[in-house]
Amino acid sequence: MAVVVPNEGEALVRGLIERSSELKGELVAFAQSPRFDRWLTPLLLEAAGPDRELEDGEAIRIIDHFILRYRLPDGSTVVDRFVAGRRDLTEADRAMLLGWRDPVEGVFEVRRKDGDAVVLLNLVDDLEYRTCSNVGRAAFRGVSKGDFLLACLVPVHSADGVWLISGAMSSYPKSSATEIARAALQLATSHPELVFRNPEKIEQGWQSMREDRAAFVEFCGSDELVLPPAEAEDRLNAYYRHRQEAATAEHPDRPRGRRLPGLDFPAFELPRELAGSETVGVLYDDVDGLNFYADYGMLRDLFANPALVSRKQYQDVLRAYLREESIAPLPIRRLAAAHPDTVDAVFRKLLRKPGFTWSEHGEELLRRRKPWYYAQEPRPGVSVIGARLGELAAGGRRPKLTRARRAPHRTGHP
Repeated sequence: MAVVVPNEGEALVRGLIERSSELKGELVAFAQSPRFDRWLTPLLLEAAGPDRELEDGEAIRIIDHFILRYRLPDGSTVVDRFVAGRRDLTEADRAMLLGWRDPVEGVFEVRRKDGDAVVLLNLVDDLEYRTCSNVGRAAFRGVSKGDFLLACLVPVHSADGVWLISGAMSSYPKSSATEIARAALQLATSHPELVFRNPEKIEQGWQSMREDRAAFVEFCGSDELVLPPAEAEDRLNAYYRHRQEAATAEHPDRPRGRRLPGLDFPAFELPRELAGSETVGVLYDDVDGLNFYADYGMLRDLFANPALVSRKQYQDVLRAYLREESIAPLPIRRLAAAHPDTVDAVFRKLLRKPGFTWSEHGEELLRRRKPWYYAQEPRPGVSVIGARLGELAAGGRRPKLTRARRAPHRTGHP
């Protein structure tokens, strides 16, 4: 087990390292006890595949994720249950263990060695971590400046800036920079919350999203499109090509044939579950970002003509928009605002509540149906990569601009 440590408080840190190691060992044994078989075993079997073969490192990662992140049926984690069942733990022990529920996942570059420590740059959140091991320098034998580590860190309570590497750690030589950059970009775009551990990246993300949304509106003529799926794909691909060409024009001195990282989008394809819809709504909101919604045309027609609510297919669409967790309040809010004269009639007929008014009851309805949306702080729909990751993605050349990559689109499908 390795740790991120500051130079001060060496004796205290060493004691915390030893105690952390003891607690982690007990926690792993607890997680592998029969009481958790019904949840852990299926995860391991799924990862092993039909051949039932699973490398030790991958098994360790799955178990570690199960311990720290997996939500049991009551919403608790294995860590929560371990702490609740151990009355012998000190307050410091409890605080340390509960802090592990918020790990830092990333791809790290070895910046330099410093005594028993190595200084690591997380290519995902663009923050540095000073890292040591409870076995001393031996933990990093064979690791050199410029090499890469794939790891997960958890904090150590009572020691400011101290972290533990939790689970398996994989190392890669500096010659693998291209593959490492690709993996870090994928992690940043598929899990933007990892990027936003860095407060600077949150504001940069909002700024990049504002710029991208403005470009989208200028190109498409609106922040809302309602098109058949094939036409929606064509329009989005045309927009992405336009953005790529604009970025290329801003850098006429770049090597020919070299594409700019962060703006080089592959051919866009709608998720399969949307391909069969008559229409797809493409909404680029200034807070919720770029989203796609199935059968949005039917929903729009319903709010324009509330008499349609008597037809089952229209009822089903609106009920699905209210029910599905994959659908944020955005489309209903937008249509309610666009049709203030008819929104009350739509919901009165659907809910069979003659006294319903959107102005008085609409927000309460959305909060009741979609509590998950209101439980989280809004985050930009664009992930902004750091300068070093941009440099690696560009093949070692330092990019002149900060590059942005789009986070996953929310997809609504009734």
